[in-house]
Amino acid sequence: MVNETRKKAEEKMNKALEAVKKEFTTLRTGRASLGMLEGITVDYYGTPTPLTQVANLSVPEPRLITIQPWETKMLGEIEKAILKSDIGLTPTNDGKIIRLGVPALTEERRQQIVKHAKKLAEDGRVVVRNIRRDINDEIKKKSKDTHLSEDETKKLQDEVQKITDSSIKRIDDLLAHKEKEIMTV
Repeated sequence: MVNETRKKAEEKMNKALEAVKKEFTTLRTGRASLGMLEGITVDYYGTPTPLTQVANLSVPEPRLITIQPWETKMLGEIEKAILKSDIGLTPTNDGKIIRLGVPALTEERRQQIVKHAKKLAEDGRVVVRNIRRDINDEIKKKSKDTHLSEDETKKLQDEVQKITDSSIKRIDDLLAHKEKEIMTV
């Protein structure tokens, strides 16, 4: 029971950590990143389709993203989707390629992005703590059903707490790294 509980806690908390990582990739830093376009969907013949499935995306320069659709008639739809998203970039269309210039961030905008990153990290911590609570409730229920000793129950809860602490530390490390990345000019 100890191993399966530990494994379950680790799996769930790792999923929460991966979700935070994925959210962080969508945050704008001072450099162009394809992660900024993650989550943008384009109307492809009436079907919402991820941008990556209708065009070739690349970062030829640190402050430029190019989008080359596989079908030139998709240029307008891609432009609309980018303008509708809240990434704050304006597309430039030359008839074949869409260019997204990534302007340098102002200090104020950097602060806003860091604040948002902190909120995302806190949301991740809350998810981890909720997982801990659910697993501890499970342990208490199992201890009543299977008559686990108090020592065994306490040991399991301590294991779950160690995994929780480790997960929260990893989220804090990710936040520190992302904060540094955002604030670097």
